[in-house]
Amino acid sequence: MIANLRQLSLDRLFPRRVLVRVFWTVAAFGLLWITMRSVALAEVWARLSRLQAHQLLALVIVNALVITTFSARWWLLLYAQGYRIPYAKLTGYRLVTFAVSYFTPGPHFGGEPLQVYLVTARHNVPVSAAVAAVLLDKLLEMAANFAFLAGAMLYILHRQLLPVGGQQQQLFGYAFVLLLLPGTLLAALSIGRHPLSSLVSAAGSAWRRFSGAPAQLPGQDLQARLYWTLHASEEASTALFRNHPRLVLLAAVASAASWLGIIGEFWLMTNVLGLELTLEKAILALIAARIAILLPMPAALGALEASQALAMRTMGLPPAAGVSLSLLIRARDVLVGLLGLCLGGRELWRRGRER
Repeated sequence: MIANLRQLSLDRLFPRRVLVRVFWTVAAFGLLWITMRSVALAEVWARLSRLQAHQLLALVIVNALVITTFSARWWLLLYAQGYRIPYAKLTGYRLVTFAVSYFTPGPHFGGEPLQVYLVTARHNVPVSAAVAAVLLDKLLEMAANFAFLAGAMLYILHRQLLPVGGQQQQLFGYAFVLLLLPGTLLAALSIGRHPLSSLVSAAGSAWRRFSGAPAQLPGQDLQARLYWTLHASEEASTALFRNHPRLVLLAAVASAASWLGIIGEFWLMTNVLGLELTLEKAILALIAARIAILLPMPAALGALEASQALAMRTMGLPPAAGVSLSLLIRARDVLVGLLGLCLGGRELWRRGRER
């Protein structure tokens, strides 16, 4: 009993989610330290210091153009439901949500509830419609991201760009799983299924059976609200597929346009740093960067630097070139994130004045 009380006290002082975040943060700084120790920092600085003003200006312009494409899916999905929100407003909201996601563990998730809040609070969009738009936006984004990674893996195998040895079947399996996850959810929503709300219901039932809790609990109200919110958003998503299939398809095309912009911007970064990579090699480095971003480290700290150093070493270039590229990417993302925080702070100040 004393051991249980001690464990309970530890859980109150250090919740598991806090311990998990501390673990990934420590791992991130450790990986960053190991990577920076293995490269010549003088060479990193030499590459970055050669950047000229017109090159930086070109990067800023291209990045601004790429950022504007990220809101296209969201705008189309809201427009299809009858809510015409100014595109510039949604672009600003995306910057705010990017800042939340970027500066917290798991950079691809975290800002989505804020997306829902901003359009419901500022533009009176119903919660179900807002959640449906964000849900489909995220699923289409994941489908595009995973399709790119899967296609790149298959291209690597076809062209034998990397020495994968006897791991061809394993890479094929990874590519198939990457395409299957978001594709299955999108297919289920298109035919009127409710995968997410069903998962919430099943999880609640499993928890009650496991814990022996009664059927009715005060905390169950939260689960019920989550269930019905997701259920309503899934119904709205199904209605989008059935009533506006062309707009949904156009949202998927917007994902492809965003990826073309991402590839072009990344290749431009390698060129201004003097890496002189072919498009194929630039895409390989981009794959490594995207995989690093998927790790639950805050801002992919350490993982991004290690991925680019390893990618350049694989291509026969010095690891310092990869670290230089990763620092340029990080400088861009931090500036964009700070811009998002400024916009978010202004939004909070405005809401405070209105109240």
